[in-house]
Amino acid sequence: MARHTLSLILSLAMLPALAACSQGSSEPDAPSAISDQALKAVVKDPGVNRGSLARAVDALFAPEAAETRALIVMHNGRIVAERYGEGVHENTRLVSWSMAKTVTSVMIGMLVSDGRLRLDESAPVPAWQRPGDPRGEITLRQLLQMRSGLRHSEAIEPVYESDEVRMLFLDGRDDMARYAEDQPLEAEPGRKFEYSSATSVILADLAARVLSPAPDPESRRRAVSEYLRTRLFEPARMKSMMPEFDRAGTLVGGSLIHGTARDWARFGDFLRTKGSVRGAQMMPRQWIDFMVTPSPREAQYGAQVWLNRKPTTGEPSLFPDRGPKDLYACLGHLGQYVLISPSSGLVVVRLGNTPQEKRWPVTDRLADIVALYR
Repeated sequence: MARHTLSLILSLAMLPALAACSQGSSEPDAPSAISDQALKAVVKDPGVNRGSLARAVDALFAPEAAETRALIVMHNGRIVAERYGEGVHENTRLVSWSMAKTVTSVMIGMLVSDGRLRLDESAPVPAWQRPGDPRGEITLRQLLQMRSGLRHSEAIEPVYESDEVRMLFLDGRDDMARYAEDQPLEAEPGRKFEYSSATSVILADLAARVLSPAPDPESRRRAVSEYLRTRLFEPARMKSMMPEFDRAGTLVGGSLIHGTARDWARFGDFLRTKGSVRGAQMMPRQWIDFMVTPSPREAQYGAQVWLNRKPTTGEPSLFPDRGPKDLYACLGHLGQYVLISPSSGLVVVRLGNTPQEKRWPVTDRLADIVALYR
């Protein structure tokens, strides 16, 4: 009798384990353990479940997300998660690549507000003002929205024939604006979307022309540096920002501004609050509205900024099927992201070194973070 009772007890004790085995893969996996490093990166009250945010941040430092060097999540102006890769810390300046385009757009917006440039008049490039030159029809608005019609080929093979590479590193490097402005039209101005780092350099050249008291390189460099410092970087507390200039004194406004991850987050928050810093309006709110309005020729692009919309052509650059419609982003080569969602009060910065073919795991994991705050 005792032996029978013991056998029955053992059988009953094994039932949960047997049941679990019989269910196999139909049961969802238990959440993975959260490492101390992952939890340490997130504040105690991030506005969402702390463990979920810690896991989402941790996923961006996994091998399949390539090399994430810095990640910041800012919610309603407060940093709620911050983590760095090996050899990087909060004072490390990292390169913008094409995120610089959005800074250039803000600078142009301030100059339009100052009355020094006009959005819908011929862009004041001297070489285009000669009688009969069809490039004289190109407006500032069209340059901002990447529909100038100028001939350009970005990110093509072989790499040394790509226009942005030639402009930055080869025959155009000493006077990038001249290289960009010398290109002929390949389409009627306003009719064709063509993503172009050269276009952003033209915008930077226009800024130097109206700001500099003299045409020499040092005067141009000093004038644009001071304008950015006094009108944007210092008011927005972006004190680490270091813009690069070519030998002609032109800001490399499409590619090369260096700053810490925290300062890129502050820039994102500047955009999220429509140019407001601690209650002071640093530029017209309407300019930010213009920046995030889709270009007439590409739904996922505004004025030097990417939008979370389904593209008119090609692949989406963000995640329109998952993220909020008002989300937009500064994007840069090798996986640089500043994501802004005004409706969620959210700014997410990810800086790294990710080849184009591996960027989708990074984009998906960033979408996971954004989804937590919807």
